[in-house]
Amino acid sequence: MSTPQTFDLQQTVCVNPATGDIVGYSHMNTAEEARDAVRRARAAQPAWAALPLAERVRHIRLIRDYLVDNVDAVSATVANDVGKTRVEALATEVLPSAMATDYYAKNARRFLQPRKVRSGSLLFLNKRSRVYRIPFGVIGIIAPWNYPLGIPMHEIVPALLAGNTVIFKTAPETQMVGRKIEEMIQAAGLPADVFIHLNIPGAIIGQILLEPENHVDKLFFTGSVPIGKILMAKAAESLVPVSLELGGNDPMLVCPEAHLERAVNGAIWAGLQNSGQSCGGVERIYVHEAVYDRFIALLKQKVEALRQGPNTDHNVDIGAMCTERQIKTIRRQVDDALAKGATMLAQVPIDPAHAHANFYPVTVLTGVDHRMELMREETFGPVLGVMKVADMEQALVLANDSSLGLTGSVWSSNTREAVALGRRIHAGVITINDHLLTHGMAETPWGGVKESGIGRSHGELGFDEMTQPQVVTTELLHFAKRNLFWHPYDAKLYEGLKGALDLLHGRGFGRRLRGFLRFVGLLPRMFRD
Repeated sequence: MSTPQTFDLQQTVCVNPATGDIVGYSHMNTAEEARDAVRRARAAQPAWAALPLAERVRHIRLIRDYLVDNVDAVSATVANDVGKTRVEALATEVLPSAMATDYYAKNARRFLQPRKVRSGSLLFLNKRSRVYRIPFGVIGIIAPWNYPLGIPMHEIVPALLAGNTVIFKTAPETQMVGRKIEEMIQAAGLPADVFIHLNIPGAIIGQILLEPENHVDKLFFTGSVPIGKILMAKAAESLVPVSLELGGNDPMLVCPEAHLERAVNGAIWAGLQNSGQSCGGVERIYVHEAVYDRFIALLKQKVEALRQGPNTDHNVDIGAMCTERQIKTIRRQVDDALAKGATMLAQVPIDPAHAHANFYPVTVLTGVDHRMELMREETFGPVLGVMKVADMEQALVLANDSSLGLTGSVWSSNTREAVALGRRIHAGVITINDHLLTHGMAETPWGGVKESGIGRSHGELGFDEMTQPQVVTTELLHFAKRNLFWHPYDAKLYEGLKGALDLLHGRGFGRRLRGFLRFVGLLPRMFRD
């Protein structure tokens, strides 16, 4: 195995998981530097929020331009940090980040536009209400190592456009990507302390950002369920809102009407790209018995044709695992499944020349069931479990037999029936005849249910997560001396308000007419001394 990322009091040593080569060093911040970063970001936020939106947009568009102009360097940095291929770095991180940056820049004005509130009652026709979206202040973003560019850019960009300042912490394993994001921000010419990148262990930074005396105003975390729960508990001390994108154990349902070659190709890409290290990727596959044999035969053929190894000249399909500890987890899950009766359908051998690096062979298991860890837990690696089902109702029950609910997919040529089935899957994101790709669609909300997290990123819903609503209500009759129900109280007021109730909700025309007459009698009191 490769030498893992190492740390001392001054720096993080960053290692390419696919080669074991050192790719860079990153200064490590102290706890006090992190606390000072929060104070600096808070001081910088009012001036940043006061800038005209067009000015903030201008800065953000320069981030997009940086990605376009430096695509090869950014793709290489992502590939070297994570161990993925450069094709995947470009397709799943750099390109979506550029598209997302452009999308939010184009739509920020619409997302921040005050929203009129229609009057809900005749009693309040003299009121005009609008909902404004205002920034939280300082946003904390703790990003993962599996998509160190693609995930945080969907949070950093809308946070900045909304007028927040950002404290950004990426994983120690992907510090070079974090430094590259710093370069993007510098190229965009943002004012000092509007964006601050910190390199500090996650267990420390989560606590610092949520300290009661000096906390961020909202925290975004992408990572494991246990850490998400710890952060949520800490946030409760100061009632800091949190957005959590946590794990996934994502099912794929293959109907008898499915186009099998597309379904197999989709399972391979969504389940195995990034070496399976995708919280929203395919992990559990449930195939109708009518097409099961053909599906697994085709799956075996295509998996065994995959090329796995370090990226050199776009000549491999599957890269390395990012961390050695994740390999240990995958090995335990596979061993557990085999011990309980699973069968090895296919496995891609790893060249012994790469034994020193973080590779786990692409593995497909059949004969799996829900007694096995592979089907019960998130499988964060290049492993697929395939299970035969008698019908799609059984597939649905099995798909929902999980504490996680991030994504799910249904594969069928009957789109209407596939949508109906997909809507019964307990997950935040459902795709039909595809899987995972919506994470690359800036306009499509992303997030899960159950223990997969709370909150949403991407799209208008994700942009709204970066702001809080402020309601402003104005009075048309500002020259009136009082509202109907203000002091002084008397019996006439009581009867008139009862009349308003009859007018609005009484049964029968006569009752409503009598209510109207009593209510109208109150109107002069608005203008009397």
